[in-house]
Amino acid sequence: MPQVKRREKASEEVEEPIGNEEGIEPSAAPVTTVTQPQSYDVEEIEGVGRVTAQKLRESGYNTALDVAYAGVKELEEILGSEDRARQIIAAAQRLVGLNNFVTALEVYERKRNVQYITTGVKALDELLGGGIETRAITELAGEFGSGKTNFCHQLSVMVQLPEDKGGLKGRALFIDTENTFRPERIVQIAKYRGLDPKEALKNIFYARAYNSDHQMLIIDEAKKIIPKENIRLIVVDSLVAHFRSEYPGRENLAERQQKLNHHIAQLLKLADIYNAAVVVTNQVIAQPDMFFGNPLKPAGGNVIAHGATYRIWLRKGKENIRVARILDSPMHPESEATFKITEEGLIDGEPQ
Repeated sequence: MPQVKRREKASEEVEEPIGNEEGIEPSAAPVTTVTQPQSYDVEEIEGVGRVTAQKLRESGYNTALDVAYAGVKELEEILGSEDRARQIIAAAQRLVGLNNFVTALEVYERKRNVQYITTGVKALDELLGGGIETRAITELAGEFGSGKTNFCHQLSVMVQLPEDKGGLKGRALFIDTENTFRPERIVQIAKYRGLDPKEALKNIFYARAYNSDHQMLIIDEAKKIIPKENIRLIVVDSLVAHFRSEYPGRENLAERQQKLNHHIAQLLKLADIYNAAVVVTNQVIAQPDMFFGNPLKPAGGNVIAHGATYRIWLRKGKENIRVARILDSPMHPESEATFKITEEGLIDGEPQ
């Protein structure tokens, strides 16, 4: 008889079998109930009164979970005291149980609660193990015209689909740094996917970032609308454009990478707190000393290489065929899939 884990639902106990899935056998050890970090209002944090709560809310920290994930420097600017910021963050972390140790089995069970957004292309979904993952950053890197922006437009529509059709019945936040967003493209894709184009446009929140500081400010401000508007996808197209243009040369490299690192940390927090998928596009740079193999590589160096959960390289094939290759992933093998870019968006393509 398989073991069961018990969870409380109202006043009744619900039994759920575990084990025998994905090669995991039932164990003789007792199974601990797996829970997601619970969120509370900021006023429920020990030591936070009405005035402090108001300051936090005005800065986009609406829940204890927002505060628990915050950095000391972030809250110090709001509260005016480093010690006060540390105390409140520690209290919030205790409240939501962020500092508790858990077993690997609990992590495994929690991972199974991750959701996926279909790409609308069967081959790509298979390549990615189900689609674009929530609570993760997926990087799309490639040359101009490789399909990065089209990919982002498609995902902004697909996230709106109901779960039984591969979506999350949520909305998208599209941060545009290079003036690449085209609402007309959303209309085309929405029609093909059976959605009302007008409603599809209403479900995408758009922000144009004019420099790197503005780009980071938009992410800070996003905390105020993500839970309220049920935003499940955050797109940044492209991630590094402003950072590269504003911090050229080796003498500015350290400052640029520090800011870029902070920006990626911002995005990871949003993905984790709100169970959202984050998709960023990245430019490429040439490697003059590369004599064999691909002379191009994604921009941003090790900061993006370490910060992105999944890295996908896009390249042009014959005619309108594009090739997607897993460049880096903690769980997927290096493999490729093909797709086509048409007026209706991304669709399955014939293997080359």
